[in-house]
Amino acid sequence: MTTPTITAPPASAPAAERGEALVRDVTRWYARSARDLPWRRPSASPWAVLVSEVMLQQTPVARVLPAYERWLARWPAASDLAASPVSDAIRAWDRLGYPRRAVRLHAAATAIVERHGGRVPASHADLLALPGVGDYTAAAVAAFAFQQRHPVLDTNVRRVLARAVAGAAGAPAAVTAGERSMADALLPDDGKRAARVSVGLMELGALVCRVRAPLCERCPLARTCAWRLAGAPAGGPARRPQRYEGTDRQARGRLLAVLRASATPVPRSLLDAAWPDAAQRARALDGLVADGLVAPVARGRFALPS
Repeated sequence: MTTPTITAPPASAPAAERGEALVRDVTRWYARSARDLPWRRPSASPWAVLVSEVMLQQTPVARVLPAYERWLARWPAASDLAASPVSDAIRAWDRLGYPRRAVRLHAAATAIVERHGGRVPASHADLLALPGVGDYTAAAVAAFAFQQRHPVLDTNVRRVLARAVAGAAGAPAAVTAGERSMADALLPDDGKRAARVSVGLMELGALVCRVRAPLCERCPLARTCAWRLAGAPAGGPARRPQRYEGTDRQARGRLLAVLRASATPVPRSLLDAAWPDAAQRARALDGLVADGLVAPVARGRFALPS
């Protein structure tokens, strides 16, 4: 990839001019550098966009792609998923991680059928009212599926704006009012252009302005990035890797795998064999039941919810 040609205003230029330059440079970069992802294609339905946004939460694109394709081949519309038992959604989620998302997506599909005639609603408020849909997902679907003007603040967008505009190494742990205001001020008034800016910032954070070892020499904002101009180290902020081995998450995954593999309820003895630590196993099982991922049935057996 060649280093982009940048026509940037000086750092002393008015904020509005710098914002216009950021919008211009990000959208030009995205036009030539974006990955061809199925949920970004014009043919992607609002339901497909919603599915992708739920799957992409805390999960990399490479793992999501095959799961997304299988999911939409089986349930191409919300009504298709709503007509299936939630146990099918949990099984189809397989090893994508954070399986509560499958339960929430099934609940959202049911609500879409009951409240909106099977069509994903275009209203941001209606999207936000769907089960399991939070601020980010509602804004993303409204922007990317319906070309509406909403700030879309995922971790990649927040990191790019923190560095390029605020001059910080990274974004705060939780979205702040200041971040929302900053993102909103940058967006063009036109909804289609605003959505293009949001997805461009997202792609820039994923491919170039990475958490560690950002590729600043390839960045379309390199000459105006406040973080670089302040002399920030190229490596960016440190991030502690998340441990998985031996955690409750791993225990939950092992128990859920036993239940996914069985078409009938399983005795507790099979779950006991899946994880050696009795206290952690009991805690994991209780959590799965509380999250609606596992249902106790008669005679001490357990199954996926029906």
